[in-house]
Amino acid sequence: MIIDTLANAAMYFALGPRLERALRFLQTLDAVNAPVGRLEIAGEQVFALVQEYESKPPAAGIWEAHRKYLDIQYVAAGVEQFGYAPLETLQAGAYDAEKDFVRLEGSGQFVRLQAGQFAILGPQDAHMPGIQVDGPVRVKKVVVKVRR
Repeated sequence: MIIDTLANAAMYFALGPRLERALRFLQTLDAVNAPVGRLEIAGEQVFALVQEYESKPPAAGIWEAHRKYLDIQYVAAGVEQFGYAPLETLQAGAYDAEKDFVRLEGSGQFVRLQAGQFAILGPQDAHMPGIQVDGPVRVKKVVVKVRR
């Protein structure tokens, strides 16, 4: 997992052309005012999901991971705790290939993501997004899916 701000996004362009395209997209997007829903970038290779939600207590969180796509989770507004654990330390449920989603059980550590920060997550990175810090707050997030 990588955590950083968009001001430093160019440091990660060398990780691949799709990841570069995704980060450049985030740098130019008016994320706070972007409509909720899917935004096309490069078909099924790179696309964005704009989300708005209220952060939730840890007990309501779900550990997850993906196999086909990397996630770039960018917090445009608000703040949340973001869970992380190495995939091999958790117990995996059934993989849903259509949704590219595996639910996991176990525990990990949490970091705070605030407006302007992003996390890059690979298939080895289990994560639990959307967890409240000191109570529920409104969060606007852009999740860019990057095909591996």
